[in-house]
Amino acid sequence: MATGPRYEVLWSPSQPEKFLTFGNDLTLYKVEDQPGKAQVQKISDEKFANLVSINADNQYNMKCVAWYPKGDPEDLLAVGLTHGRVVLTNFGQEPDPHGLVGKTFVPKHGRTCNSLAWNPIDSNLLAAGFGEKSRTDYSILIWDINAKPSAELSSTPERNRTTSYIDSSFTVTKAMTELGLSETSTSLAWSYHNAATFITGMNNKFIRVFDIRDPTRPMKVALTKAVYGISADPHSAHRLASYCEGQLTIWDLRNFDKPVFTINEKCQINRLSWCPTRMGLLAVLPKDHPTIKLYDVQHATFSGEDVEPAVIERTVQPYPGNQTMSSFAWHPTDENRMITITPSGIIKDITVFERIALAWSPHTSVIWSCGKKLLQGSPEIPNVNVEDDISIKMKRRAKEGYGLKTDQLSDNGELTGDPQLEALWSWLCDVKTLREEGKIRNSGKNTIKMPGVKSVVQGELNGTGVCMRSEEKVVEWEGLDWPLSSVMYKSEDRTRTLQLCGWNFSRDDQSLDGFLKELEEDEEYERAAAIALFNLKLRKTIEILKRGASSSNAGDLNLNVVAMALSGYTDDKNTLWCEMCSSLCQKLHNPYLKAMFAFLISNNDGYTLVLSESEMKVQDRVAFACHFLSDAGLAQYVGELTKEMINDGNLQGILLTGLTKDGVDLIERYVDKSSDVQTASLVMLQAFPSEISKDSRVEYWIDCYRSLLDRWRLWHESKFDVYRSQCDAQSRPAQQVFISCNFCGKSIASNMITGTARARFMTTFGVGIANKSKINSCPGCRKPLPRCALCLINMGTPSAPPPTCKPKDETEDVGKRSQFNNWFTWCQTCRHGGHAFHMTQWFTKHTECPVTSCKCKCMTMDGIGTVTSTTKTES
Repeated sequence: MATGPRYEVLWSPSQPEKFLTFGNDLTLYKVEDQPGKAQVQKISDEKFANLVSINADNQYNMKCVAWYPKGDPEDLLAVGLTHGRVVLTNFGQEPDPHGLVGKTFVPKHGRTCNSLAWNPIDSNLLAAGFGEKSRTDYSILIWDINAKPSAELSSTPERNRTTSYIDSSFTVTKAMTELGLSETSTSLAWSYHNAATFITGMNNKFIRVFDIRDPTRPMKVALTKAVYGISADPHSAHRLASYCEGQLTIWDLRNFDKPVFTINEKCQINRLSWCPTRMGLLAVLPKDHPTIKLYDVQHATFSGEDVEPAVIERTVQPYPGNQTMSSFAWHPTDENRMITITPSGIIKDITVFERIALAWSPHTSVIWSCGKKLLQGSPEIPNVNVEDDISIKMKRRAKEGYGLKTDQLSDNGELTGDPQLEALWSWLCDVKTLREEGKIRNSGKNTIKMPGVKSVVQGELNGTGVCMRSEEKVVEWEGLDWPLSSVMYKSEDRTRTLQLCGWNFSRDDQSLDGFLKELEEDEEYERAAAIALFNLKLRKTIEILKRGASSSNAGDLNLNVVAMALSGYTDDKNTLWCEMCSSLCQKLHNPYLKAMFAFLISNNDGYTLVLSESEMKVQDRVAFACHFLSDAGLAQYVGELTKEMINDGNLQGILLTGLTKDGVDLIERYVDKSSDVQTASLVMLQAFPSEISKDSRVEYWIDCYRSLLDRWRLWHESKFDVYRSQCDAQSRPAQQVFISCNFCGKSIASNMITGTARARFMTTFGVGIANKSKINSCPGCRKPLPRCALCLINMGTPSAPPPTCKPKDETEDVGKRSQFNNWFTWCQTCRHGGHAFHMTQWFTKHTECPVTSCKCKCMTMDGIGTVTSTTKTES
């Protein structure tokens, strides 16, 4: 059964919107946005291929086609024919000033020309490869298209010519270079980087690299069966690809003994081509297959160890279903654009989109790559405020000095505007005050800098390691017309617990009244009333509720109702009053009002309803338990509540855990929920030095936060490392850089000298430790130190700025200026330098070294320094 032509496709190398197809004839198309009047194909959603011209001069004889790589002459083609001739033709453009159209290159013996290649650099050179062996002829002929026609052929009798239509005036028989005598050539290619380098596959077992300036022998030879479809990489002078049946090989000309790597395909390979606009992207078309395979060999390694995949594979399917392709071609200039054609002639213009590499900027912007372009933008998420992101919050807080306000730790919480963090830092501030006042001391084996209630209850803060036995005390109610008493517990440990809860008062002194007054000023009337009630002061509770109800800012009529209900309190649990209070307790919303009624109607053996009121502050619940629960009940309740707080990651639980191992577990859970490593790091510093400073989780949080500060470049705004070294001296890095003497090689720092040598040095020069910055000679060999390039005074001497380098504030006392002004500083390239202050002033106005005859551009070699210098100059 007869079959139709198998179409091939080529892009024009010089006209970006032209391409041709060839099978039986040559057809030229132009890609346009609008369909033309003649024959047209829609090749993409927005593009049409309009027919321009058809060349049928060599119909049925074409074997291969190569497009001239330059734009002049326009649309010049080399056509290899089945009987061996190579013809230069075009699509009938007139005139032909170069006289190339119609020129024919004829080998000695008629053999099929199966491959053509133009030299991309020296474009007048055309190579032709022949697949049939001839004992007296060469398999590769390189023609110079500008060569003169053969005079011998023009005088040859008509019968001796290969074909009758060849004009002798356009025939060339003498090739410029001949390669491969009595051999075969299966594929060939020119190097894109060297006009004289020519690569070919020969005899089905060699790939040979020739220098056409010396064609007698090849420069390199590789023994392989992969001699088909040789393609040189336009982006790499040393890389090429070839195939054999279903095996793809990548070669490096620098190590040509064996391929860099080999890929085995399931199907036979029909065509391969390197992308001209994208480095390392190789397209492979399997025979009778609906997809094109793309191999990204950008990350290929040429050593024996591959630390990552050498090839990244993906596929492109231009046509729906399983429609196969016969050919494809990369666009020479448009990035990742290619054209494909099926055996039936259906054309598609497609763009191979790159994988998008997405990255977050530390400044909350997004950056991604799209081919060779780098795009940047800010994410806009519907109904989401970017300011609520934890990274934005941490960066803002770091700039404001969050966590570094050591005089009053509670000020750190006020910077956040987060009630949970405000309570956390307020508690840390209270514990710090208690320690400074001596109210909390460690007498046990383990030193706990920031203890929690659990540590007190378990006896970790006393010498015995056991919680002290509490004393039961019967306390009379205040404000009742009839006598009523309740049992409360007292001990030294319970007093510590109340202090940690912020209840720094006794029910019998005036400090309670002051605490309640502060709560009323903050309009926390319900809490104030509950605390008064928990201290058995019923009349004061009712008075607070009345004031709250009459307050203009927080007036609530419910408070009057609650006050009225409390005024009828009775100790009999079986009365109508208790029944009505139970009903009222379920309808109230404020947790403290609910807790008050639960306290009054509950029996004295449990107070479960009060202690389970989760909306009450933890410190108030724990303080209530400390008043009314037995030793065993208090220990059990504290243990259960601690576990609950840790599981929830609730920072209120820091009251229970303190900055101990349990506290680390609590902070870990909080970080898991919020990602707030900033608070975790800064809070844990309050416990340094201690055992928890060696915990791997704490070290990880600190490292993460330091990394964030580095990415944000907040080296000056956030003095985190300075504060950390103050909290833990062991975290200070050891001195790593020393300035050594040019003569003896020893450190010039006087504090590096020890023993008698130090004493002799100080005595000799008559200086003390306080004045060691005035030393201007080496303490080892007593040779003078180098001079400053600007003031010419020996380094190490306190320097006053020269007249041209006065500080902005001329009233500033030079003697009180920071010692950094006197530090050694020098260029890492030319080794010239001087006092830091003088160098800083010099480079605010200059970029060149201040030393005469030195042409070093010191400032331009420092990116950060350049920005700093420019900023100061503009200001």
